[in-house]
Amino acid sequence: MTTAPWRDPALPAAARVDDLLSRMTLEEKTAQLYGVWVGAATDGDGVAPLQREMTADYDWDELITRGLGQLTRSFGTAPVDPALGAQALARAQRRIAGSSRFGIPAVAHEECLAGFTAWGATAYPVPLAWGAAFDPALVAELGRHIGRDLRSVGVHQGLAPVLDVVRDPRWGRVEETIGEDPYLVGTIGAAYVRGLESAGVVATLKHFAGYASSVGARNLAPVRAGVREFADVTLPPFEMALRDGGARSVMASYTETDGVPVSADPRLLDELLRGEWGFTGTVVADYFGIGFLRSQHRVAEDDAGAAHLALAAGIDVELPTLKCYGTPLVTAVRAGRVPESLVDRAARRVLLQKCELGLLDEDWRPEPDGPVDLDSAANRALAGRLAEESVVLLDNPDGLLPLAPDTRIAVVGPRAADALAMLGCYSFPSHVLPHHPGVPLGVSIPTVLDALRTELPDAKVTFAEGCGVCDPDTAGFAEAVARAAEADVCVAVLGDRAGLFGRGTSGEGCDVADLRLPGVQGELLDALVATGVPVVLVLLTGRPYALGRWHGRLGAAVQAFFPGEEGGPALAGVLSGRVNPSGRLPVSVPRAPGGQPWTYLQPPLGLAGEVSNLDPTPLYPFGHGRSYTTFAWEDFTGDGVTEIGTDGSYDLSLTVRNTGDRAGAEVVQLYLHDPVASVTRPDVRLTGYRRLELSPGESRRLTFRFHADLSSFTDRTGARVVEPGALELRLGPSSAEVRHTARLRLTGPVRVVGPERMLRCEVAVTEAG
Repeated sequence: MTTAPWRDPALPAAARVDDLLSRMTLEEKTAQLYGVWVGAATDGDGVAPLQREMTADYDWDELITRGLGQLTRSFGTAPVDPALGAQALARAQRRIAGSSRFGIPAVAHEECLAGFTAWGATAYPVPLAWGAAFDPALVAELGRHIGRDLRSVGVHQGLAPVLDVVRDPRWGRVEETIGEDPYLVGTIGAAYVRGLESAGVVATLKHFAGYASSVGARNLAPVRAGVREFADVTLPPFEMALRDGGARSVMASYTETDGVPVSADPRLLDELLRGEWGFTGTVVADYFGIGFLRSQHRVAEDDAGAAHLALAAGIDVELPTLKCYGTPLVTAVRAGRVPESLVDRAARRVLLQKCELGLLDEDWRPEPDGPVDLDSAANRALAGRLAEESVVLLDNPDGLLPLAPDTRIAVVGPRAADALAMLGCYSFPSHVLPHHPGVPLGVSIPTVLDALRTELPDAKVTFAEGCGVCDPDTAGFAEAVARAAEADVCVAVLGDRAGLFGRGTSGEGCDVADLRLPGVQGELLDALVATGVPVVLVLLTGRPYALGRWHGRLGAAVQAFFPGEEGGPALAGVLSGRVNPSGRLPVSVPRAPGGQPWTYLQPPLGLAGEVSNLDPTPLYPFGHGRSYTTFAWEDFTGDGVTEIGTDGSYDLSLTVRNTGDRAGAEVVQLYLHDPVASVTRPDVRLTGYRRLELSPGESRRLTFRFHADLSSFTDRTGARVVEPGALELRLGPSSAEVRHTARLRLTGPVRVVGPERMLRCEVAVTEAG
């Protein structure tokens, strides 16, 4: 029997796909351009926007005779034992392949924002905690672990990471982001992509682009960002994740910028992404995003028109289920409304990716290779390490922490004894299990209360909830205050409940009007402080909250951003001193709940000044975090003014020494200050960093290699340029504190730079001299 060229793995992928496309009917080609969401709810509360209204009916048996592009969330839709789920997915793939002429299976995709969103899978810290760790190597390891788990059950594509840069902390999806700085988001996001892709899983960058810049911090609201903000803040993380991470898919954002929906924007999805950046992978729609062109944006009169706009813009795959790219598209092509060449273009990209994944090979098999364990001991250890690294000690003015091992502790607050306090909205227990009451969590999640009792067995620990997360009832205050008054120290565990579309205080569609602690938690904290007993505030949140009201009144303050299933032991370890806190803020903590939006990336007019009575200066700045040890920054090489060309580089070095009596980690941060430019620039912006773990007395030498490309920005003409002139490179432990300054003068002509410019500041670590 002669093997068809498209089945021959010895041939180049492009030749195989060209041969296959030449044999396919229009219906078979369009079938590769949509997913199917088996088991998606069409009534009640959904897990995607307008899910009930947008989910279409179909005949599965008839549908798969044409083939199928993707299978949507076989594990992430309802609780299923992972081993049984893997077998069920394999059977479904066999059936899909066996029902069509060409025998091509579907790409199976799943959410993996903070771990594989499946029942029984490890619930890792959310991406905002990744940012707090400032540790790309550890996040790359996280991506590898998640990727291996996805592949072990037959999943090919992961819908992560989120590379939106926080522009307004009131936005509900802040917990899904990595932070408010594009360099931090880009370096951490690219590391996650490298890990996921190293396991053979297609990483999907989202949400491209501008989603987090929505007006008023409302989910899916229009974006009115300026051209330079879009180019210099929104886009760089995606460039880094494509160039440095190797991501093979991009998800189009729901939003519209200046009246143009992303899903209908060829300038963004084709000219920029594919033309300028050279991206060759697939662009997928966010769930129902193509249909939204008709129903939400109203730029298409029907589903066929929406399909035409999306295909022409460059969206290859309709997710999560067929609507516009099915019968409406086929009918429109046959009627001459849509060129078939657009279908061919998208189908070619999809099939090339399937070829890369081995799905066109004759020896393809869907069955898992070995036993399935989605919450292994190695996973839990990694989750614990990342949780520990991400906890931020905001303040400890009098050294109240670590707690004495035999002290009397009153643990108070609605987040202290709830396992869900550890999890973000895209963890399976928060995302899916609310629709399945009575089903167990599927993983063990120690609470802060339980972990603290385990951590300090000689302490006398009492507990009172005090109030609910967002309930207005203060009836529980009396018991909470009584427990605090009896103790040596009160640990107040407050924060968010993750949910979807208003069913939580943080998460997708859970936007807030201001940055007050939810419900009456602020009043509870006031009552606890009024007892005179020292209060340690422990926050488990998905966004920063305004804490100025309690500044100077707390014994200590600790911030954790939904730290995952091992977050309880990590927090208990910080409170006991077993863990030396090393997290740094990936978002600023405001002083007052109003005066937003604000991030640290402000030009001079965005900073405090005499022209307004409102002071936006944060209580704790981006990059801030304290430790139980101390560090000396010595032997800095950067005095005077150094001239380099607009295409040159400069090395600045320093030695960091642990001067305390315990091991700890310092995060050395490099900020750029541009005194004069042709357009206004942020006063400072992160341009390099290095996390450094040191034993007592140990020292290491750090060398930052700064390239002039890192000073580039978008000028008035829309070009990205490096301008001659003065620059300052500032080394500090946060964006608001400068330890050392190097002064540069860039010489030569204005230089236009493109996608091949240097994106990262390399940092070398050597033995101290």
